[in-house]
This record gives sequence, structure tokens and C-alpha cells, in this order.
Amino acid sequence: MIMKNRINNLVLSFFVAFLACGALTSCGDDAENYDNKAFTTSEKVGSILLMGTNETESRTIQTSIAKPEGSDIVVTYKVDESLVSQYNMTYVDNAIILPGEYYELTEAVSTIAAGTVKGNDVEISFKNLSGLDRDLVYVLPITVANSNIEFLKSARNTYFVIRGAALINTVADITENYLSLQNPGTSSLKGMNEVSIEALLYINKFGKLISTVMGIEGSFLFRVGDAGLPDNQLQLATSSGNITDAAWQLPTNVWVHLAATYNSADGAVNVYINGVKKGDTKTTNYRNSVNWATSSFYVGKSYDDNRYMEGTISECRVWNRVLTADEIQGKDHFYVVAADSPGLAAYWKFNEGSGQIIADHTGNENTIVANKTITWMSVSLPK
Repeated sequence: MIMKNRINNLVLSFFVAFLACGALTSCGDDAENYDNKAFTTSEKVGSILLMGTNETESRTIQTSIAKPEGSDIVVTYKVDESLVSQYNMTYVDNAIILPGEYYELTEAVSTIAAGTVKGNDVEISFKNLSGLDRDLVYVLPITVANSNIEFLKSARNTYFVIRGAALINTVADITENYLSLQNPGTSSLKGMNEVSIEALLYINKFGKLISTVMGIEGSFLFRVGDAGLPDNQLQLATSSGNITDAAWQLPTNVWVHLAATYNSADGAVNVYINGVKKGDTKTTNYRNSVNWATSSFYVGKSYDDNRYMEGTISECRVWNRVLTADEIQGKDHFYVVAADSPGLAAYWKFNEGSGQIIADHTGNENTIVANKTITWMSVSLPK
């Protein structure tokens, strides 16, 4: 009986082994004979964020096959507006088609050479991005127009999504703090016959006799408040006297863009709050060029440490020319400008997020350094 069971088990083992061998052979045949298909290896959804300074962007789509073929594989791509609704349904979005003037399909054909598995990149150029509405979401659907090999259905479409991003994510709280030039001797902030200053401010409160924006005490200084003035009223204090206007009052507990201009040729001074000119053009008796390339130049301080600005700051700029109202009111100007803008002498974004050193983005090396550790805050601007 025992011998019979052993024989039966041996026969069964041979039978199982035979079946397994057959299965492996069959799988091997399938591996050799499955249909070769093309597919895209790029992300199905690519994002482009409108940062305010990225006028152009470029993206690519890459085509591949699983195993080499004996002849060239040619795949042509196209824009397919009909896929917008499919994108919105799949990704729960509310995008609209990207208008034709904002892109160019610079290379629409991908060729996979015989004996290889990867084709050349399909190239899409995005342009004039500053002309898009940051409050809208745009999508550019790209799909396969023609292919001389079967294309994997789930990998035919690519969506490029363009949307506005926060232009400012980090700001500096300079309450009871101030900043000065790291290397005043090499600063380019001198001999300025025209000056424009800008700052994006969130002032918590005033409540002091004087708060300071920037400049040099007893020479050329933009400050807020003074004896006999409301503590929120901007003043230009110079060595030839001070000027102000009742319309130059700054709000608290809200983000405000401040711009002020000066022209030594006629002493004209203009102030803009949130892009709106406030009051009439004032005339100062000061007619000299402005020299801030000294150790006496401060952001957030004048005369003594108690004249600080209580609040946060971002996008602080000095120009050596008079900005026009149109420039100040330009799209996204409060939040970002090109670092190579004509006449931009110093550009402190205050977006470092750590440390006490604030870089000058113009390349003019007007680095400023805080007196003590800066309190950094996360924001999302514009809201």
C-alpha cells in the first residue's frame, strides 16, 4: 500500500511539472508575440504657474514603445480643444482652452528610429504669459493625431494647465528692527537726480511720533508722522525742509503699496497709495541729487531705534528715475517687477525666509542687513 502511494505521488509530481513547463512555454510565447504599442512617458498633467516674471515657458512630450521595431515609428500630435470638458470632468476643474496666441506647437512629430524605443521630444512653447488672466485656469490638451503603430489609449492625451500662483509667499516683520547697507562704500545708491521708492507694507499700528520707511535722517528721508501731523501721514524730510499732504495717510491692518517719486530738476514729489496718486504734486526746496550710499541709510530707522515701522514689509525698491503712474499701476507691479528693469537701482524682495541678510535682486550688490533676527511670515499675495 505504501509503495502504491509513493508511485501515485511520483506520477502526480511528474504531471504537475509537465503542466508547469507548458505554462512557462506558453507565457514565453506570449511575451514574444504581444502587440507592441506606443505611449507617452511624460506626466499626464503638466503645470505652469504664472509667477509674474515668466513671460515664456517650454514643455515637452516624449514618445516611447515597449520594444524596438524594424522600421521607424512616426507619431504626430495636435491640440484638441474637445478634450477640455474631459479634463474638467476627470480632474474636477473649471479650466478653459488656452487661446492660440499663447502657445506654439514648435515640433509636433516624434520619430522613433528603427531599432530604438524612444523618439525625439515634441516641443510646446508658451508665450506672452503676462497677458493671461491670473484668476482663470487654462488648459492646453495635446493628443495623438496620427501614428503608424497602435497607441496605448490610456496614454494618448497630455494636459498642460496654466494658472496663477501666489507672487509673494514670504514677508519680513521688521517691528523693532531696521536694516542698513552691508557695503555702503560700494553701493550704487548715489548721485540719483531722480528717485522713486516703493514698498509693500502691512502696518499693524502707528501710535508713535515718527515711524520710518527709508532714507537718511537730516538728508533725504521718507518717514511717517511728526509733531503736529497724524501718526500715519507720510512726510519727505530733507536737509532743505519737509513736505507732506493730508492725503498721504497710510492705512493699518491691510496690505498697502506705497510709491513716492522725486525729481531734482524741479523738486516735484508725488505719492501713490495702492497705485492712486494722492493729493497734488508737491514741490520740495531740496534740489540736490540723492546719496544713500552711506552707513546712515536705513530701512525702518531714522534718528534712533524707536522710530521703527511696526509691521511687515515686502517688495522694497529704489529706482534712479521717476516712475510714471502707468508703471506703478501696471499689472502685478505691486508684487513683482523684472530685476533688470531700466533704472531699478535696488530691489529687496524680503522673501529669504531665514537669516538677517536681504539680497539685492538687481545684481547691483546693495545688500542690506538687519540689526537683529528677522521674524519671517508666510503669506499668499495677491489674495
